[in-house]
Amino acid sequence: MNFITKLFTKEKKLTINFCEKNLDRFLSEDLQNEYSTFLSKKNIEYKEYHCQSRCEECKQSPYAIVNGVFIAAEDSEDLLKKLRHLQEDKK
Repeated sequence: MNFITKLFTKEKKLTINFCEKNLDRFLSEDLQNEYSTFLSKKNIEYKEYHCQSRCEECKQSPYAIVNGVFIAAEDSEDLLKKLRHLQEDKK
């Protein structure tokens, strides 16, 4: 029954907000393609803001706001892992 429910249940969207300055500070060039691939998935909506007024967090580590929840990580790769995990949980 769970399989049938998954087939007919509408996939929930993951809404991700980024700070442009934070991305510039922490996103390495070698991960840009991986982020692009992830963010182009059909159940992902994202937006980059010039500033999100989280200056202290912004200086310390990469972060995203996912469905209204602040998610920080040690580095860009760790953030992407966390985002992928959240996306898998939404399925």
